[in-house]
Amino acid sequence: MTSVRPTGAVLTALGLTGAATTLLLGLLWAPSVDPEAWNAPEAYRILFWHVPFAWSSFLAFCILFCGSVAWYSRRSEFGWRLICTGSDLGLLFGLGVVISGPIWGSAEWGVPWDWGDLRLNTYGLLTAVALFLVLARNSQPEGHDTRDTIASVGLFGFALVPITALATTWYQERHPGIIIAESEEAGLAPEIMTVLLLGFASFFVLFAGFALLSDTLHQMESRLSHLQRLLDKGVIR
Repeated sequence: MTSVRPTGAVLTALGLTGAATTLLLGLLWAPSVDPEAWNAPEAYRILFWHVPFAWSSFLAFCILFCGSVAWYSRRSEFGWRLICTGSDLGLLFGLGVVISGPIWGSAEWGVPWDWGDLRLNTYGLLTAVALFLVLARNSQPEGHDTRDTIASVGLFGFALVPITALATTWYQERHPGIIIAESEEAGLAPEIMTVLLLGFASFFVLFAGFALLSDTLHQMESRLSHLQRLLDKGVIR
C-alpha cells in the first residue's frame, strides 16, 4: 500500500496538469469552428473536457461491472472494492458530464437539457445510478445483503453504458455524434484533434490516479472496520 499511495498521488497530479493544459490549449490555441455550422461556435471548446469526462465515466462503470461480477461469483473483497471505486468514479466523472454538457447545450441549443434526446436521458439515468450506489454504501448497514443489492444495481447501471454510447448512432437528435469515430467525416482541424487526444490521455492518467487513491482509501476503511470488530469482541485491547 505504501507504494500505491505515492503512485496514485503522482498520477493524479500529472492528470490534473494535463487536464489544465488541455483547457488552456482548448481556449487559447485550438481554432474556431465554422460559425455557420454552430449556433454558438465558441462554446464547442467545452467539449475538450466534456468528451474525456464521458469516456472516463464509461471506464468507471466497466470497473463497477467487474467488481459486481467478482462479488457475486466469489464474494471477493477485492471485487467489493472495485464496486466502491467504480461507483465513486462513475459519480465523479458523470457529474463532470452532466455539468459541462448543459453549459454547452444552453449556448448551442438554447436549453440546457433536451428531454427528447435518448442519449442525454440514458446518461442522466446512468449518473443517477452512480449517485444511488454511493448513497446506499454510506447509508445502509454493512453486510452481504446490502452488498448483493448494490452489486445488482451496479450490473443494471453497466447495461446502460452500451445503450448510452450507441444512442447517438441509433437515434441522433441534437447530441453530436461520436467525435473520434467520425473525425474524418467531421473534418476536424489537426489542432482540435491534438487537444482532444491530449484531453483523453490526461483524463485517463487522472482516472488511474483517482482509482488507486480510492482503492487505497477503501482498503484502509476495511482494515479499520475489521480492527473495530476485534475491539468490540475483546480480541485485541
